[in-house]
Amino acid sequence: MVVSPLDPGIERVLRVLDLDGKMSGKKTVELSPESVARANRHRLALEEGARAMLGVEQKAIAVRKNMERLRALREAREAQEASAQATLPDAAKKKRKKVLST
Repeated sequence: MVVSPLDPGIERVLRVLDLDGKMSGKKTVELSPESVARANRHRLALEEGARAMLGVEQKAIAVRKNMERLRALREAREAQEASAQATLPDAAKKKRKKVLST
Protein backbone atom coordinates (compact mmCIF):
# COMPACT_ATOMS: atom_id res chain seq x y z
CA MET A 1 0.00 0.00 0.00
CA VAL A 2 1.46 3.34 -1.04
CA VAL A 3 0.71 6.20 1.32
CA SER A 4 1.16 9.79 0.30
CA PRO A 5 3.72 11.57 2.49
CA LEU A 6 1.57 14.68 2.18
CA ASP A 7 -1.40 13.16 3.95
CA PRO A 8 -0.88 13.03 7.71
CA GLY A 9 -4.44 11.80 8.33
CA ILE A 10 -3.94 8.53 6.50
CA GLU A 11 -0.47 8.09 7.96
CA ARG A 12 -1.87 8.58 11.46
CA VAL A 13 -4.50 5.89 10.87
CA LEU A 14 -2.10 3.44 9.29
CA ARG A 15 0.77 4.11 11.72
CA VAL A 16 -1.14 2.33 14.45
CA LEU A 17 -0.97 -0.98 12.60
CA ASP A 18 2.25 -2.73 11.62
CA LEU A 19 2.45 -4.75 8.44
CA ASP A 20 1.98 -7.85 10.61
CA GLY A 21 -1.29 -6.50 11.94
CA LYS A 22 0.18 -6.07 15.40
CA MET A 23 -0.37 -2.90 17.28
CA SER A 24 2.61 -0.58 17.42
CA GLY A 25 1.04 2.47 19.05
CA LYS A 26 0.83 3.31 22.73
CA LYS A 27 -2.90 2.69 22.94
CA THR A 28 -4.93 -0.11 21.57
CA VAL A 29 -7.06 1.67 19.02
CA GLU A 30 -9.58 -0.12 16.91
CA LEU A 31 -10.22 1.50 13.59
CA SER A 32 -13.83 1.98 12.76
CA PRO A 33 -15.01 0.85 9.35
CA GLU A 34 -15.97 4.44 8.60
CA SER A 35 -12.45 5.75 9.25
CA VAL A 36 -10.92 3.00 7.10
CA ALA A 37 -13.40 3.72 4.30
CA ARG A 38 -12.70 7.46 4.58
CA ALA A 39 -8.96 6.83 4.41
CA ASN A 40 -9.43 4.62 1.35
CA ARG A 41 -11.61 7.21 -0.38
CA HIS A 42 -9.05 9.89 0.34
CA ARG A 43 -6.21 7.70 -0.98
CA LEU A 44 -8.17 6.92 -4.16
CA ALA A 45 -8.94 10.61 -4.67
CA LEU A 46 -5.24 11.45 -4.38
CA GLU A 47 -4.32 8.75 -6.90
CA GLU A 48 -7.02 9.86 -9.35
CA GLY A 49 -5.91 13.47 -8.99
CA ALA A 50 -2.33 12.52 -9.77
CA ARG A 51 -3.48 10.59 -12.86
CA ALA A 52 -5.60 13.53 -14.00
CA MET A 53 -2.69 15.95 -13.59
CA LEU A 54 -0.47 13.60 -15.59
CA GLY A 55 -3.05 13.58 -18.39
CA VAL A 56 -3.27 17.38 -18.37
CA GLU A 57 0.51 17.69 -18.54
CA GLN A 58 0.71 15.23 -21.45
CA LYS A 59 -1.97 17.17 -23.36
CA ALA A 60 -0.11 20.43 -22.74
CA ILE A 61 3.10 18.90 -24.10
CA ALA A 62 1.26 17.66 -27.19
CA VAL A 63 -0.27 21.11 -27.77
CA ARG A 64 3.13 22.81 -27.49
CA LYS A 65 4.67 20.34 -29.97
CA ASN A 66 1.82 20.94 -32.42
CA MET A 67 2.17 24.72 -32.06
CA GLU A 68 5.90 24.44 -32.75
CA ARG A 69 5.25 22.33 -35.87
CA LEU A 70 2.61 24.73 -37.17
CA ARG A 71 4.85 27.75 -36.49
CA ALA A 72 7.68 26.15 -38.48
CA LEU A 73 5.30 25.47 -41.39
CA ARG A 74 3.96 29.04 -41.32
CA GLU A 75 7.45 30.55 -41.21
CA ALA A 76 8.57 28.36 -44.13
CA ARG A 77 5.49 29.37 -46.14
CA GLU A 78 6.05 33.07 -45.39
CA ALA A 79 9.73 32.81 -46.38
CA GLN A 80 8.75 31.14 -49.64
CA GLU A 81 6.16 33.83 -50.36
CA ALA A 82 8.69 36.57 -49.57
CA SER A 83 11.25 35.08 -51.96
CA ALA A 84 8.56 34.74 -54.65
CA GLN A 85 7.62 38.42 -54.18
CA ALA A 86 11.27 39.44 -54.43
CA THR A 87 11.68 37.73 -57.82
CA LEU A 88 8.64 39.45 -59.34
CA PRO A 89 9.31 42.79 -61.03
CA ASP A 90 7.65 45.77 -59.47
CA ALA A 91 4.57 46.72 -61.38
CA ALA A 92 4.88 50.26 -62.66
CA LYS A 93 2.16 52.42 -61.26
CA LYS A 94 0.05 54.01 -63.92
CA LYS A 95 -0.48 57.68 -63.60
CA ARG A 96 -3.89 58.98 -64.31
CA LYS A 97 -4.09 61.33 -67.13
CA LYS A 98 -6.12 64.38 -66.65
CA VAL A 99 -8.81 64.62 -69.20
CA LEU A 100 -9.75 68.11 -70.16
CA SER A 101 -13.32 68.50 -70.98
CA THR A 102 -14.11 70.91 -73.70
